[in-house]
Amino acid sequence: MNAQKLLELADDELILGWRNSEWTGIAPLLEEDVAFSSIAQNEIGHARAWYELAARELGTTADELAFDRQPDEYRCSTLVQLRLVPDWARTIARHCVYERSDQARIEALKQSEDAEVAGLAAKIDREEAYHRMHAEMWSERLKDEPRFSAALEELEPLFDVRDEHVPEFAALWEEMTMVRRSVAGATW
Repeated sequence: MNAQKLLELADDELILGWRNSEWTGIAPLLEEDVAFSSIAQNEIGHARAWYELAARELGTTADELAFDRQPDEYRCSTLVQLRLVPDWARTIARHCVYERSDQARIEALKQSEDAEVAGLAAKIDREEAYHRMHAEMWSERLKDEPRFSAALEELEPLFDVRDEHVPEFAALWEEMTMVRRSVAGATW
C-alpha cells in the first residue's frame, strides 16, 4: 500500500478521533460521554498505527506526519472534518456513515498482499466491531427521525471527498498541533 493511501486513512482516523472527543463532557447521556470518548481514543490509536507504517515508507516519524504538516497537506475526508457539536443527530449520522465506509475499507485492507498492512487491518477490525455495533444501535434508535435521515443524506457523499478543507478545519488544526508547535521535540 502506498504512503499516500496510508496517510488518507491515518488522517481520517486522527481527525475523526479529535471530532468525537469534542463530545466529552457534553454528550446527551453519561453512557454516550464514555462511549464517544472511548471511540475517540481508539480512532486516534488507529491513526498512530497507520502513521507509523507511512512514516517508515516516507523516512519520517508518526509524530511529524500527524502534527508537523500544514493544514492543506492533510488528506482527510470532508466527512471527518466537520464540527458537528452540538448536533447529536448529525454526529450519529456521521458515525454511521463513517463506520460503514470504514468497514469496507478495512475489509479490503485485510486482503492486502502486504502482510503488515493486512495484520494491522485485522487488529483494527476487531476494535472497530464495537464502533459499528454502537453506530448500528443508534441508527436503529433514530431511523424514524427526520433530522437523522436528512443528515444521512447530506453526509453520505462526503466520505470520499478529500480535495478541500472545510473552514472549521483550520481551528481544529491549530488546537491539535498546539503542543507540538509550542514545545520543541514534543512527541505523541
